[in-house]
Amino acid sequence: MRAPRMVACTCMALALAANASAVAPLAPPKKLDLPGFMGRWYVIASIPTRFERDGYDAVETYRLQDDGSICTSLRFRPHRFDAPVRQTQSRATVVPGSGNAEWKVHLFWFMQAQYLVGWLAPGGSQVLVVRDARDYLWYMALTPTVSPADYQAVLARARALGYDVAKVRRTPQRWPERGPGSGTFESPCG
Repeated sequence: MRAPRMVACTCMALALAANASAVAPLAPPKKLDLPGFMGRWYVIASIPTRFERDGYDAVETYRLQDDGSICTSLRFRPHRFDAPVRQTQSRATVVPGSGNAEWKVHLFWFMQAQYLVGWLAPGGSQVLVVRDARDYLWYMALTPTVSPADYQAVLARARALGYDVAKVRRTPQRWPERGPGSGTFESPCG
């Protein structure tokens, strides 16, 4: 009874390992100007995490800390434009040797996630943030809207990177924002 279970577990582990290695790691740009990348980024579209699903007016803000880490603040309104602002913050560290384009985002003391710049527009006005797992992505811009041609081009880039673009959700953005929390973009990093 024990041998068949071991064989089944071994086969399952090998299948998972083969599946994981079938997806090649993504290559970031050669070099990211980290200080120039800091600031406010409007989330144009994403394959969102459970926490940010159905977010409106989503904005990610990055601030470089004295110790070289990056304070990240995500703010959005859940489900509708007039909902109260919800915020979360985390701290990220640059992966050595990545040219500043790959970060480890420390969500909780026990959990970290990959953050990889998969594409950066010439001039740095738009970015596609991806993960090797191809489970989440974020298309962000320095402005709350982009042209239809830019949006379609990013979807084509995401597809070429191995993403299922049917899962991409366009983030509703309406600016200038009104109501409570409209000036809230950053939260303190602890």
